[in-house]
Amino acid sequence: MRQHSTFPRLFGSLLLVVAAGISSIGAAPERGAPSPAPAPAARPLDQIVPAPAQVRAGGTAYTLTARSRIQVAGRSHEDAREARRIGSYLAGLLRPSTGYALPVTDRRGGDGIRLRLVGSDGRDRERAPGLGEEGYRLESGRGGVTITAQEPAGLFHGVQTLRQLLPASVEKRTPQRGPWTVAGGTITDTPRYAYRGAMLDVSRHFLTPDQVKLYIDQLALYKINKLHLHLSDDQGWRIAIDSWPRLATYGGSTQVGGGPGGYYTKAQYRDLVSYAASRHLEVIPEIDMPGHTNAALASYAELNCDGVAPPLYTGTAVGFSSLCAPKEVTYDFVDDVIRELAALTPGKYLHIGGDEAHSTSHADYVTFMERTQAVVRKYGKTVVGWHQLTGATPVEGAVAQYWGYDATGAAERAQVAAATKKGTRLILSPADRVYLDMKYDRSTVLGQSWAGYTEVDRSYDWDPATYLAGAGVSEDAVLGVEAPLWTETLATNDQLESMAFPRLPGVAELGWSPAATHDWDTYKARLAAQGPRMAALGIDYYRSPLVNWPAGQ
Repeated sequence: MRQHSTFPRLFGSLLLVVAAGISSIGAAPERGAPSPAPAPAARPLDQIVPAPAQVRAGGTAYTLTARSRIQVAGRSHEDAREARRIGSYLAGLLRPSTGYALPVTDRRGGDGIRLRLVGSDGRDRERAPGLGEEGYRLESGRGGVTITAQEPAGLFHGVQTLRQLLPASVEKRTPQRGPWTVAGGTITDTPRYAYRGAMLDVSRHFLTPDQVKLYIDQLALYKINKLHLHLSDDQGWRIAIDSWPRLATYGGSTQVGGGPGGYYTKAQYRDLVSYAASRHLEVIPEIDMPGHTNAALASYAELNCDGVAPPLYTGTAVGFSSLCAPKEVTYDFVDDVIRELAALTPGKYLHIGGDEAHSTSHADYVTFMERTQAVVRKYGKTVVGWHQLTGATPVEGAVAQYWGYDATGAAERAQVAAATKKGTRLILSPADRVYLDMKYDRSTVLGQSWAGYTEVDRSYDWDPATYLAGAGVSEDAVLGVEAPLWTETLATNDQLESMAFPRLPGVAELGWSPAATHDWDTYKARLAAQGPRMAALGIDYYRSPLVNWPAGQ
């Protein structure tokens, strides 16, 4: 071994490496010592979740170094500001693990990551044809990685793809050893469905703003673009309403099992909406009515038909509560709540529940939903309701969220199908597929099993376009998919994560990726590769035996 004759070259190489910002280089191995493990190969461009629409692999890979910059550009001042904001977000993700400065700049030149917003019109349109509001193109080569989009949401989704192409250790918040290499080639990617949602039940167990923000960050990685917040139920009212203050202060004072409960002030709710928007998620608030309303009924006696307020409720039964549809004060209440909530919510949708109203007569239900939908439209929002809304008369433009499952009767499915023929769009949330609180199997400690057991393959292996085709629902009636997470048995981050992951990424893929990419065998290999990334992010995911997770996971 001719160590002495090669020392100058080795020393010069080490100086170059140190200059590139790698501070973890140790002494050269002694004679006979094992060689360092080779650097892992760059992740193939198609090995991400959700699967991208088009991939053209090839060419030289790009490796991030201490000299790399994040260059941002936009056709307008507003586009440039949005590109810089996304660039700053990306820098915040990459700096802790790489140790690199990664300055965000609008100055061109040099290698690095380039984020380009080209707009949807003007002379730059041909540079990003067909990308729409959420699509992007990612090009990786010797000189850097370029992500191009027409709109900020697309640029942000492209950043999530870049994250997944880098080694999983990039997600850690402490310095890690590289290299930070992205395979060469081009991804051109657009979503299958415009609506790709996740619901978080903050009523059965109150979840703090920080818990909700953590979930938002986790959703963003998989290109989820809607966060449905279930803000009221029998067990708790979770949003301050100035005109009816006891809803929050009293109705929000408990939860399942009798804990302290809690609620969001208007400032906290606005902050959650703003935080979600910064991750390109639209918040959809839900006030469940006329059933699931015990917290409201306990707060105000006049909302009850008999004028007597029931006690607060901390159990898990459903279907026993109802607003009093014949009373005019009920609609004063509805108007005030929707008015205040609509003013807090910049998104287009407002969810009015409508499920499991077993204590409301059919006639009262139809009357209540008709009047409540009118209030939603009065304040400029689009009505969303659980699919029982189709048992009344959905207004023009209304969206029904289908949560039926294999045991749902043909008549109920036909009712939903009939509504779609009159223009009602559907969000698909089949309970035995994508209710994330369903147990994986008999050994699962948390969750419920009323819709059956839902392993990772069952959650993934269905097609939204054909799911209700047998009932007569056409593909163009499907707006998208949503994965609800109910919290009767869940309260901590670890509990939420163990039920949501790894099923949530599969639902995200159903919403984003072309039908042609749908295949369980290839998906489970890509999902297995997500294990180290979820671990690096601190996500306490369920190690499904159906997935060949990497060693150590």
